[in-house]
Amino acid sequence: MGMKPGSDAAQPMLTTADAVLQQAIAARAFPCAAYGIWLQGRVVATGATGRFTYEADAPPAQPETIFDLASVSKVVATTAMAMRLWERGLLDLEQPVSTWLPEFAASGDAAREAVTVRMLLAHSSGLPAHARLWEMCATAEQMIQACMQMPLEAAPGTRALYSDIGFILLGILLERVTGERIDAFCEREVFRPLGMEHTRFLPPAAWRDAIAPTQIDETLRRRVIQGEVQDENCWRMGGVSGHAGVFGTVPDLLRFAACILQLGHPLFEACTIEQFTQRDAMVAGSSRALGWDTPSTPSSSGQYFSAHSAGHLGYTGTSLWLDFEKDLAIVLLTNRTYPGNGSEGISKAIQNVRPHFHDAVFADLRCGGISF
Repeated sequence: MGMKPGSDAAQPMLTTADAVLQQAIAARAFPCAAYGIWLQGRVVATGATGRFTYEADAPPAQPETIFDLASVSKVVATTAMAMRLWERGLLDLEQPVSTWLPEFAASGDAAREAVTVRMLLAHSSGLPAHARLWEMCATAEQMIQACMQMPLEAAPGTRALYSDIGFILLGILLERVTGERIDAFCEREVFRPLGMEHTRFLPPAAWRDAIAPTQIDETLRRRVIQGEVQDENCWRMGGVSGHAGVFGTVPDLLRFAACILQLGHPLFEACTIEQFTQRDAMVAGSSRALGWDTPSTPSSSGQYFSAHSAGHLGYTGTSLWLDFEKDLAIVLLTNRTYPGNGSEGISKAIQNVRPHFHDAVFADLRCGGISF
């Protein structure tokens, strides 16, 4: 089904949702934001507010502004690649990771040999959440070696812990399955078929002025980070990794969302979407599906997404949430890491904004006469 343009004059006024974002900008939660809503077969609203930076003369954000998607890359690229390979019979979710990555279990540790592809996707491998590998590794090859040797923090399949390390390894595994880099595969097999013209790893220099900056890096790269990935581990790996690195826009992510909701381009079979977006039952109480997350209590998706929903967040302040019962998708893209990265206040600010924004969207849609 084709997508109606978000500038349709009939789109509802999202006054409450806009106010949430404007208040967040005033509180310096982020300099700018763009958003879009897909509902029951069409785009019903897109918008943007703020400027690329807090400077008065900075470019204003547009719905088409390109953002560093951070960990939303995990679903639009890495998980999408896994979905394509699984439905073609090229990826066995129950296969040990060591089948494709023998270096991962080179020590002969039985626990490492028990880690499966499913566990990497469901964040139940026992690998740690994060490591500042860029500080100890000078090359992509050293980064890969460090991930292969990363000690497990829990027995595989016993704990759900969101792990960048696991998705770095998953990206490498998928590249070995296909014999090509994840960026090339996703461009040909995901982004291009869906018409995601401004979504890719390693955006070209010509895109730079349309990309919201994410950081003034005063320690590692010593420059404004704009048009290159903010995540330091991904940057050290050359800007292409399973855990981060994709840049994209609201319209492109709405195309992707429509595909997953099975209301857009039929890229995936229905059984594939169901397999990857339902909660994985291995770890009791985990909200994780395969690559995707589902609403927990409380959830960044707010109060009104149904239990049959899936989504993902990104460290730079991005998010994508889909509700399969309501045929609804909400995209929110921000550059909340600008100008400084990693402070506790910045993290709390975006954590507060996300559920309030999603709840406000529901309120605005209902005020506009849209029922679910």
